[in-house]
Parts: sequence; C-alpha cells; structure tokens
Amino acid sequence: MCRAVLTASMTIQDCRQFYSEEMRLLAGIRTPGLVEAFRRVPREELLGPPPWQIASADQGALTMAYVGPAAYTTTEDPCDLYHNVLVAIDAARQLNNGQPSALARWIDALDLKPGGRVFHLGCGVGYYTAIMAEVVGRAGTVVACEVDSAIAARAKCNLTGYPNVTVQVGDGAAFDPGMCDAMLINAGVTNPLPAWLDRLSEGGRLVLPLTTSMGGPFGSGVMVKITREREGLSAQVITFVAIFSCTSARDPQLDPVIAKSLSSRALLKLKSVRTDTHEPADSCLVHGQGVCLSSGESR
Repeated sequence: MCRAVLTASMTIQDCRQFYSEEMRLLAGIRTPGLVEAFRRVPREELLGPPPWQIASADQGALTMAYVGPAAYTTTEDPCDLYHNVLVAIDAARQLNNGQPSALARWIDALDLKPGGRVFHLGCGVGYYTAIMAEVVGRAGTVVACEVDSAIAARAKCNLTGYPNVTVQVGDGAAFDPGMCDAMLINAGVTNPLPAWLDRLSEGGRLVLPLTTSMGGPFGSGVMVKITREREGLSAQVITFVAIFSCTSARDPQLDPVIAKSLSSRALLKLKSVRTDTHEPADSCLVHGQGVCLSSGESR
C-alpha cells in the first residue's frame, strides 16, 4: 500500500490510474491508447530502485537557467513518482526523466497509431519509449537512440519486454532510422536535419525542439511539429521548452538567428519548412542551408 495521495487506501494501481488521468487533463491528450499507456507503464521500475530524487518542473527550469543548484526531494514511495514531477536519472549532471505533462503533449502531437514506426532520439532510460511502444502496439516499431552508453544500457534492459523496440547506442543525429511515421527528437536543435525530413513517410510527423543556447548543456526555445503533406512540409509551434542540447545537430550560425526570432516572437508564426533553394524573403523566419523555417504556407 502507498501512503496517502488522495486517500489512505490508494494502491500503486490507483496511483497510476490517477496519474494517467492527470496527464489526460494537463496535456489535453487525444491519441487513442496514450492515456492507457501512461497507466500501464511502471515508472518506478524503469527508473531503477529507490530512493528516487524528484523535483517540480519549476525547480528544474530554475536549475537550467543557473539560478540555483538542483533541488531534489528524496523519496522511497513509488506513488510519489505518479505526479507531474521530474525524476533524476543522474542528479550530478542535472539529467532527469522528463516532465510527464510536457512529454505527454509532445507524444500526443505525434498522432501515433497502431502499427506505426517511430524514431525516438534521446530516449534516456526508455520510459517514454515504452509509452510510445504501448500505443503503436506489437504490430508497430519503435527505434530508440541514446548517446550516453551507460544510460542506453539501462534503456535496453528496461525495454527487453518490448519486442517491438530496439535501442541504438550513439549519436542519433548520425543514425538512419529508416522510413518513419513519427519522430520524437528529445534534445534541442537549431533546425530539422534534412535526413530526418527525408525519412518522414507521407503524412509523417516530426516533433522536435528548436532552441537557442542558454550556455552550458541547455537550450531554450519552442517545440515544433512538422508534418509531411502532399504539397510540402507544414509546421506549427506546440509549446515553449527548455532542454538539453543535441550538440551534433546545431548550426552555430543559426543559433543567433533563432534567438532573434524567438525574442521578436516571429518564430511563433511558423507555418512550414522549405527545402527548396531560394533567396531569403520576409516569410523566412530562420533561413538556413538547405532548410528554411517559414511563415508561408507549405508548398
């Protein structure tokens, strides 16, 4: 039995049920099966044995902004993990299992379907990979990638019960996941890589954080959804974000351009991604080599 969350008689199953409903409301989940996936996947099992170190999203944001040191609360009660809290994977490096409501919203934006193929860059210990695997089902596939070999080893161990998941160790920006129906890039980039766009099937969805450097390993910016339409690549901003950077998927020349576009709020007008050769125009929000973020309609 767990100590009181809503009542003194709640079991771990009750806590998971409450947590999944909390995610439904906080993230506005619409994807069939995603709420159930949050209920089914045992967070405490994938995050290792107790004690766990947890923190609120506000505490995590302050840490990323270097306002203060990481502030964690230590707990041995698994029910404490079934709230909208960060859980340390490596507290010394300020590396956490992401905020559930944020990841729930990003995964929901992927519009996952049974039988789909998903690429998850920056899978960490595999908790959210498992949730996506639950949604696409045994007929679907999730290809996960983690650059930290020790954390990737934990993910492989955690995901042995999912025959539809493979975990690759290495730089996800250099990895070819094959054609995908959905991609979740869980580290900050300055632009969507052409290789990712090329690997999106028709109707495929790519969700990634476009960020400017905050100094150190973190960046801040916006989470963006890109969809391959028949006429081109449509795009829209989902949420603001602060996140670890993907160092191999960052163009230093674009970093100040993104910073300016974020500061002016122009990037919030994002509607499409262009890959054609063209001269910079008023509609070009972030004009890069081979990829342009645009306020114009997809073409």
